[in-house]
Amino acid sequence: MGKKAAKKAPQRQSTTAVTGEIPVVGAREDCPCGSGRRYKACHGREASHAVQELVHRPFEGLPGEADWVALRELVPAATVPLTLAAGVAEAAEGDVPSVTLATVLPLAWPALRRPDGSILLGLQTQSSSGDLSRDLADALELALTTEPGSPVPARRTVPGGRRLQDLLDTTAAFTPTVHTGFEFWLEDAETATGEVAASLERANASAIPTEKLSSVDAAYWCGTPDKNHLRWVMTVPEEQLLDALARLNAAGEASLGPDTRLVGSFRAHGLTVPVWDLPLAMTAADCEKPAAEFGERLAAVLADGTPLTAEERRARANLVNRQVTLN
Repeated sequence: MGKKAAKKAPQRQSTTAVTGEIPVVGAREDCPCGSGRRYKACHGREASHAVQELVHRPFEGLPGEADWVALRELVPAATVPLTLAAGVAEAAEGDVPSVTLATVLPLAWPALRRPDGSILLGLQTQSSSGDLSRDLADALELALTTEPGSPVPARRTVPGGRRLQDLLDTTAAFTPTVHTGFEFWLEDAETATGEVAASLERANASAIPTEKLSSVDAAYWCGTPDKNHLRWVMTVPEEQLLDALARLNAAGEASLGPDTRLVGSFRAHGLTVPVWDLPLAMTAADCEKPAAEFGERLAAVLADGTPLTAEERRARANLVNRQVTLN
């Protein structure tokens, strides 16, 4: 046992010396730093603490917070142009690259530096720090120094790093464009061949048809084989919103028209997302007017500060019982 340990220690030390980073390994494995302790009792402890520091509203303070949440959790294929903050743009070497937020990238890459130098930043990636904003900012900063034509590899985010709120111009508009497929991955999708073309075809086949409503903020229609849905991300505080939805439900005013029904809501990144079931014949365009009218009814009852009636309390309890937390 002693001889084997003596042989293994130099190897662990040399790995760390070459890379300058401590790789992530299994919790019960020897820590790659060469300390002789298990990873979970050494450098893994720092990683676990970072994960525990959960930020419930990672996009708070960014324009379009509700749309950030929707693109993270609800929308298969969408892009949004981003504007770097003045200090970040000035620090970039050479020409300031264009940056585009994308719902997802091939192989779930955190980011991609295209051959022309432009950057695609993937939103639907795994969070390693408990603060999605910090993880995305880390990927963006790495992309700014990555050679054109290269993907940005996944890595553990260093605690205390900058967040998207530090890197982006928070006065710029956040205007998503929803796509029917993932052709935006490529500069010229028509020339894709071989495995690239096959991967693109598979991704397009799995995408649920989704459209963004224009009459209200952060509401997305989607079509499934059995029924259609409207999922509407709202920034109203959860308790206040549930009271308002309960009032409307008890009054029979929570639907979006015939054969539609408010079926519940879920939480995602600190925001509440009411969900309606819609008939298959109801398109996104058909939702525009009813959604705008519902928005007006909702605004009216949000201003009502009187206690809930017994019927409204029952409606609220029913909504809470069907509530799901995604993140």
